[in-house]
Amino acid sequence: MVDKMAQIAGEVVMDDKPGLALKNWRERLKIKQIDMAKEMKISSSVLSDYESGRRRSPGSQFIKKYVEVLVKLASQHNRFLDKNLEKKYSEAILGMKDFSEPIKVSFMIEKTNAEILTGEEFLNYNLYGYTVVDSIKAIYLLSGFDFFKIFGTTTERALIFTKVGMGRSPLVAIRVSPLKPRMVIIHGPKKVDPLAIDLAKKEKIVLALSNMKDEEALISSLTLEKAFS
Repeated sequence: MVDKMAQIAGEVVMDDKPGLALKNWRERLKIKQIDMAKEMKISSSVLSDYESGRRRSPGSQFIKKYVEVLVKLASQHNRFLDKNLEKKYSEAILGMKDFSEPIKVSFMIEKTNAEILTGEEFLNYNLYGYTVVDSIKAIYLLSGFDFFKIFGTTTERALIFTKVGMGRSPLVAIRVSPLKPRMVIIHGPKKVDPLAIDLAKKEKIVLALSNMKDEEALISSLTLEKAFS
């Protein structure tokens, strides 16, 4: 239970709108606002003000108390906290693998039928894994703590984003994140936003555009039994 509280609190703290993030968790777990307020020994109006952002962003002590009460009430009502925590993450992550032996960036380029947009000087660098992310679902479902989980056990990996529009959003997200991947592959755009390329250069990240015909073909190229043996 302590791990679940830490996970929720981590997401809330990292969110741009922590009050709204708290409310989202409460509603996701179907806990009534009046029950939360009663358990926290505050009025429903005060709680509503925090959740809506009418009051200043809640401090760490408020968030800690809120999450403790939320987890307590969810457990009492058998609201399956684990399922709610993992559902949004599993929907956004299409594939993930850590390699027993590293592969070269150049090999990943070949496997995903990609063209390098920037980072040619890093072709001989090692990769220790990959994560395939549905960029649309990631925008709607992942934030804070969840985003960090896409790095698996190492940042020396390729993050592969599907359903990409112009390529700006994934690179902006990486730009503001303290964790940086070795490589980013985007799939979907016919033309890549110059800002995405510029951000990749600034972060010294390999950026490539996959020319696989569709998302299914891209994922298949990564999941073949001997693709990374």
